Amino acid sequence: MMKKLVVYPFICLVFFASVFDALAQKNSKDSVVFIPMIQISYSYQLPGADLAKRFGDNSNIGLSFLIKNKNNWIYGLEGDFIFGTEIKENQVLKNISTKDGNLISANGQLAELEMFERGYLTQIKGGRLFSLLAPNKNSGFYFTLGLGMLQHKIRIENTGNTAPQIASDYKKGYDRLTNGVAISESFGYSFFSNNRRVNFYMGFDFYQAFTKNRRSFNYDSMAKDDSRRKDILNGFRIGWVIPLYEKLPNEFYYR
Repeated sequence: MMKKLVVYPFICLVFFASVFDALAQKNSKDSVVFIPMIQISYSYQLPGADLAKRFGDNSNIGLSFLIKNKNNWIYGLEGDFIFGTEIKENQVLKNISTKDGNLISANGQLAELEMFERGYLTQIKGGRLFSLLAPNKNSGFYFTLGLGMLQHKIRIENTGNTAPQIASDYKKGYDRLTNGVAISESFGYSFFSNNRRVNFYMGFDFYQAFTKNRRSFNYDSMAKDDSRRKDILNGFRIGWVIPLYEKLPNEFYYR
């Protein structure tokens, strides 16, 4: 069912975009164009390996600056903000909590606590666009590889900062700050309309990161965590593309 929900909209969107552009621009003289671009995207991701033991599914907002050259090679930089609400390692505050799992504030009342997943990905990317099933030579299927860093942690929020047990630097002993080298593989379909009005991409991302806990001491376990981790993220991404070239060459206009 999940596969159908992802694949069918993907196929339909590519088909209708191609038909729309072909009908609107029948007389184009196709040309490969050098395109600097900004991409804004959203991804829904599933964790794997060690990351799945700590967090549930997450969302990802991405911002990238890429260049597609006249040979359809793609390269550039990408940054992603990761956020989620499901924390599986939810007992990190057990040593300072009541039997019911609550934290007592400085005024003797129950502290209001929330925990979230927070993180980011930064990477350099490179790959190739293949002009297949496309209305012009600047659109088609793409494949990219990336190299960068993944960082994530448990964000602990105390409304009003009433709990001194997790104030200031004390919070760092519980947040499991983790980072390390990450590699990625992405593939999908990228569409540039002939009139520059509709530009988007959609596809799948796969991340593998080799990480470690970067805190010197975990207060709940009363020890330093030196274990090596493998964190995996897989997801479906859709994004809007803002091309930065001023105008197309003459042979790309229509009569």
